[in-house]
Amino acid sequence: MNTPLRLVEPTEPGLSRYASLAHALRARVVAGEWSPGSALPAESQLAKEHGVALGTMRRALELLVEQGFIERIHGRGTFVRQGLAGASMLRFFRFDSGTGEVPASRILQRSRVNAPAAVSRALGIGTGEPVLRLHRLRLMGDQPRLFEELWLPLDLFAPLADDDLATWDDLLYPMFARKLQVHIHRALDDIGFGQLSAAQARHLGLPAGHPCAQVQRSAYDLSGRCVELRTTRGDAHAFHYTVNIT
Repeated sequence: MNTPLRLVEPTEPGLSRYASLAHALRARVVAGEWSPGSALPAESQLAKEHGVALGTMRRALELLVEQGFIERIHGRGTFVRQGLAGASMLRFFRFDSGTGEVPASRILQRSRVNAPAAVSRALGIGTGEPVLRLHRLRLMGDQPRLFEELWLPLDLFAPLADDDLATWDDLLYPMFARKLQVHIHRALDDIGFGQLSAAQARHLGLPAGHPCAQVQRSAYDLSGRCVELRTTRGDAHAFHYTVNIT
């Protein structure tokens, strides 16, 4: 059976042919044709499917590599990037004992709520639309280290609202992929400082009003949709972040 040609049409005025082709390839990934971690067909096959020259296809793939959407592995081929596994918030703190320990996760509260305006804007949903809110504690050696509040759009995460917490993983992103086929492709972390409320401090074993470092994260799926809004708080005295400038 002959494979139908997937002709490339510019998606917006002024878009170059290879950029339009990259957009078309990305759309095939988002549609589920190639899952994260899977190999793409050979460049020659893709070029034939889309009715373009091999050089145009190569430039399109190079653009997707630059965007972090796919990766080339020497001697193996071109693959859709797996996305983020954990992107641990612990990299901002000196809690790590150096053993590479994965912090334990404890869900303190889980509820369906109507999204506040700020959350709605961040998630790109209407004000008051239902979301799943989680309060989560991260522990190392049974010691509470981080307190997190997560907001998840209910249209994607509704199965987790009644899911058995005993089946949840310590790392949420691999669990999102396993249970829901929601793949976190990238995240934006914004670091600031504040003070712990009485409830937050109690969970962390610190006095109310204790200074905290707080990381606000927006996480995005393969389509570019924001699918998680998270605020992580930890002891500001343990905050440590190193940047290598070359």
